[in-house]
Amino acid sequence: MDYPVIWFVLIAVLFTGFFFLEGFDYGVGMLCPFISQRDEDRGMILRTIGPVWDGNEVWMITAGGALFAAFPHVYATMFSTFYLALFLMLVALILRGVAFELRTKEKCTCWRRTWEWCIFTGSLVPAFLWGVAVSDLMAGLPIGENMVYQGNFAGLLSPYSILGGLVFVFVFAYHGAAFLQLRLADQGLRQRIQGLGRCLGLFGALFFVCYLFMTSNCTDLLTRPCALVLFICTALFFVLSYLRFWRQGGKVSFILNSLAIASVTFGVFAGLFPRIMVSSLNPAWSLTIHNAASTPYTLSIMTVAAFILVPIVLIYQIWTYYIFRQRVTPKDLSH
Repeated sequence: MDYPVIWFVLIAVLFTGFFFLEGFDYGVGMLCPFISQRDEDRGMILRTIGPVWDGNEVWMITAGGALFAAFPHVYATMFSTFYLALFLMLVALILRGVAFELRTKEKCTCWRRTWEWCIFTGSLVPAFLWGVAVSDLMAGLPIGENMVYQGNFAGLLSPYSILGGLVFVFVFAYHGAAFLQLRLADQGLRQRIQGLGRCLGLFGALFFVCYLFMTSNCTDLLTRPCALVLFICTALFFVLSYLRFWRQGGKVSFILNSLAIASVTFGVFAGLFPRIMVSSLNPAWSLTIHNAASTPYTLSIMTVAAFILVPIVLIYQIWTYYIFRQRVTPKDLSH
């Protein structure tokens, strides 16, 4: 068995699950302060992700753990490259997690507003930084022959990577709006969310078109047929989702946008394969699934464990969303 290929695909699946689930999670957090000024409304909005937000983040932890075990050289280079960015992301995520717990501890309006803005910040910053990181991985980084990053934090920020961060922010915010349309029972709130989602979807589409144009100039991903097809499918899914959302929103719009997120994630991995981190200094110094992988024995043991545990995680995640499938009403705030 070609274990490096298997783990490359599995990591792609894990990141796809993370961006799909955490995408609307971040989106709801970013939208919360702007939908309504009523405390009850904001409580219902946060209630839609209250039982699941921490479970969604498990996909990121699992993907990071899989990357560490399967491709330790990539893990070491990537985490040293994005050290400051990942530290900022970690601070934002800690702030976000604390805010969910502390928001309801006091009835003071100022107290609750403060923690709601913390949730907003803790959702916006990771979404933007993920866009920057993915864009940098696609465009390439100054990685030396010894697999060490030769640049600094400022080198991670370019017009292309900043645009990628904005794409992630607007697409995730739109994804959150589509999710809220499914989960809220209040018709007035859903109408306001629909108006906000229309604007977010439009900006997301415009930024994504610019991003595709820059991707064709800054990377070689679109020269690969499989990646090109997946990026085209992404644009198609997003347009169909937006047209559906413009009319009435609902389940179809959310599913189509989820397919757009899944297809673009697989498109990035397909375009990089067999590379994981591209060296802009010398293509031969890029980290691939072959020169950065663990030993075959390690990968074989991990493969057995993955085929046993991943289905269990999937079953648990599906069951959780099934339990909390009903629309949120004011009565649910008592819990």
